[in-house]
Amino acid sequence: MKKRSKKQKIEFYNMFWLFILGSVFGWICEVLFSLLLHGEFINHSALVIGPFDICYGICACALTFLLYKYKDKGNTSLFFISFFLGSILEYIMSWGMQLVLGFSAWDYSGMFLNIHGRICFIMSCLWGILGIVWIKYVYPYLEKIIQKMPKNIGKKCMIFLLFFLLFDFALTVSAVIRAKECERGIAPSNIYEKFLDQTFNKSYLYNMFNNSWSD
Repeated sequence: MKKRSKKQKIEFYNMFWLFILGSVFGWICEVLFSLLLHGEFINHSALVIGPFDICYGICACALTFLLYKYKDKGNTSLFFISFFLGSILEYIMSWGMQLVLGFSAWDYSGMFLNIHGRICFIMSCLWGILGIVWIKYVYPYLEKIIQKMPKNIGKKCMIFLLFFLLFDFALTVSAVIRAKECERGIAPSNIYEKFLDQTFNKSYLYNMFNNSWSD
């Protein structure tokens, strides 16, 4: 029983750091892509503080959890498994973002074979390729990095980051709500709302969410 409990803690520890590494790496990729394609900096973080594109973090954990038992299968099988699982995951993330924040940061409505603008055929194919690359090449490398981290320091940092991310998420939701109120002409009623208007205002959020957060 003790061994089983220890194993569960280690698994959560590994998944958490996969989430953090995936979120930061995804943010870097998106920022570089925007700089190369559009020549401008776009903060692709899903949270108002820090370089955390949490969609990538969620995908890193989900792909690991869903695909690990298939890691020894051939590339063709892995492609189709990733194609369908990744599509379902992306649809759920888009729907969840719509439910919590009132919008989705992506819309594939104009693309071939899309479903409600949340997923499309091309992105599903990319999921298929990503699944192969992730579970066969990227994940084993990241797992080695995580295992080399000193456990004592890693666990303390994990606890700190957990609380910070919860705070950051709450701050992001309140910033979006306040920015929408500001657009409707509602004046700030307290110091906190004035702070949001001066820092994480609609201009800041437009840059984060590609202008898709607004009603």
